[in-house]
Amino acid sequence: MQGKRVVLGLIQMRMGESKKENLERALGMIKKAKGMGAEVVCLPELFTAPYFAQQRGGKREAAFQAEEVPGNTTLALSNAASENKVVIVGGSIYEKDGSRLYNTTTAFDEKGKLIGKYRKIHIPQDECFFEKDYFDEGNLGFKVFKTGFGNIGALICYDQWYPEAARCEALLGADMVLYPTAIGTVDGMEQSEGSWQSAWENVMRGHAIANGMAVAAVNRCGKEGKMDFWGGSFVCDAFGKTIARAGSKEEVLIAAIDLEHGKMVREGWRFFHNRRPDRYKGIISRKK
Repeated sequence: MQGKRVVLGLIQMRMGESKKENLERALGMIKKAKGMGAEVVCLPELFTAPYFAQQRGGKREAAFQAEEVPGNTTLALSNAASENKVVIVGGSIYEKDGSRLYNTTTAFDEKGKLIGKYRKIHIPQDECFFEKDYFDEGNLGFKVFKTGFGNIGALICYDQWYPEAARCEALLGADMVLYPTAIGTVDGMEQSEGSWQSAWENVMRGHAIANGMAVAAVNRCGKEGKMDFWGGSFVCDAFGKTIARAGSKEEVLIAAIDLEHGKMVREGWRFFHNRRPDRYKGIISRKK
C-alpha cells in the first residue's frame, strides 16, 4: 500500500449512441483524472452505451453492444491503466460469455493487468429498469481486488440497495467499495416515497458506517429517453461523511480518502468483533 491517502477519480459522464465515441470520451476523462491526481479511477455502469434497459424485451436489439472479456473495450482500459499508471475499475460493460449475457465490472492495476471481474448479482425489474430482460444473474460471487492503493470492492448499481452485498465485500477485506451505477428519475413517475436521490445516497452512507469502509458511487448524467440521470456521484468516508459530490453535469470528481480512518472506525466501534453470525440464519431466507 502506498500510504494512508488514496485519491479517487470518479468519471461522471453522459453517453451517446456511438460506442466508439463513448469509449473515447471515457479514455479522455481517465487521462484528465490522472492529471488531477487520481490514483484509482472508476467509470459508470454500462459506460459504452445508452441505458438500453428502459425498453422491455429488447435483448436481441441490444446484444450488439455485448462483447467478450477480454475484448476491445477491456483492451482499451488496460492500455489506459498502464499509460496513466492508475488503477481502473471499468464501470461495467455488457459482457457476452457463450450464450449468457452479464453486466460486468473489470478491474486493472496500474500496469494494465486485468486483476479481476465482477458480474452484477442483484438484477432489477422495474419501470424503465427492465434488466432481467437483458442480463443473467452474476455467477462469480462477490469480489475484492487487491491493489497497491488498498483492497477495492466493486458492486454495480442495484447492488447498492443491499446491505448484505456491502457486508460481504467488507468481510472479504475491502477498504472501500465503488459502485458504478446508472440511476435517475423517470418521466411521469412521481417520487411518492420521497427523494430517490437522497435515499440512494443515504443507503450507501449507511453501508460505509456499518462496515467501516469508504464508499463511492459513480453515476451517469444526462437525458436518455424517459430517464433523467441525476449524476450526483459522491465519495463518503468510513463514518459516512460525504467528502465530495458531483453536480448534475458531466465532470471528473476527485476525492482523497484515508484508509487508516476506516481501520480506526472498525476498531473503535467494533461492529465486526461483536457480530453474531449464529443468529443471522433468517437473513438467508427468501421469506418477505
